[in-house]
Amino acid sequence: MLFDCHQHLWPAPLVEALRRRDSYPYLREWTLYLPGEAPYEVDPAAHDLTRRREREIAEGRSQVLLSLSSPLGIEHLPGDEGAGLLALWHESALNLPDPYRIWAAASVTDPDPAVLATVLREERVAGLQLPATALAEPGDITRMGPLLAEAESADKPVLVHPGPAPACAPDLPGWWPAMVPYVAQQHRAWLAWHIAGRRAHPRLRIAFVALAGLAPLHHERLTARGGELGPLDPYVYYETSSYGTRAIDALVRVVGVDPIVHGSDRPYAESVDPGLGAAFTHAMFTANPRHLLTGADR
Repeated sequence: MLFDCHQHLWPAPLVEALRRRDSYPYLREWTLYLPGEAPYEVDPAAHDLTRRREREIAEGRSQVLLSLSSPLGIEHLPGDEGAGLLALWHESALNLPDPYRIWAAASVTDPDPAVLATVLREERVAGLQLPATALAEPGDITRMGPLLAEAESADKPVLVHPGPAPACAPDLPGWWPAMVPYVAQQHRAWLAWHIAGRRAHPRLRIAFVALAGLAPLHHERLTARGGELGPLDPYVYYETSSYGTRAIDALVRVVGVDPIVHGSDRPYAESVDPGLGAAFTHAMFTANPRHLLTGADR
């Protein structure tokens, strides 16, 4: 089995709902408007279900886990505004055919553990995605505790994904949000979890997108400033999207092979095999994702 733990594909009902909106986030045809980023021209083919599915099957993917794009900020929308879009995401994405499964999404402004518990009972829901912006401080682990506890109780993992980018100067290049706030968010959420997460949720499996912003590579600086990396946590995982051989190899030297799980971030990035040998390829694409998703032996 080959897993891709992180892709984005917007079902048609979600696209239409974003087109009907007059405030962020919204679409005008295929131009996406977000408060912290320049208007983004979405490629319609990137969300063409038939094309995408044919490609996944041709590449031998057994499971492709779709994520609601947290930079849209839907999880941060208040009240019924956010709840309606989240319900639409679950309803429409759960109707997608194999090999697709989904990450559940939840309001982080008005958390509703009961709603999340119902969604997590769906067989095609792999686990819960949370935006890193909701886990930016150790205290946020407590604030998000009811949602984290539902995932833990359901024996399903959590995926930490970059959230909305803060407003930036209009003359900055288009790659700025992905390289600066997104990376910093992941790094910050990893440190918050490092301080407070495991103590509060001892059995929860958690994966950080984009190698957690390479946060573990800063362990020497952490130690120099009075912190400690400590023993490796067997239930913390690092998803590989947008990174290649050098970054993956460097992280393995700190956290080992077992926590590395493949994710592509398609359509925004492509699947990468770092070429570190057949055993590593099997671990990254098959054994480690299976352990993340089910807790079963590698």
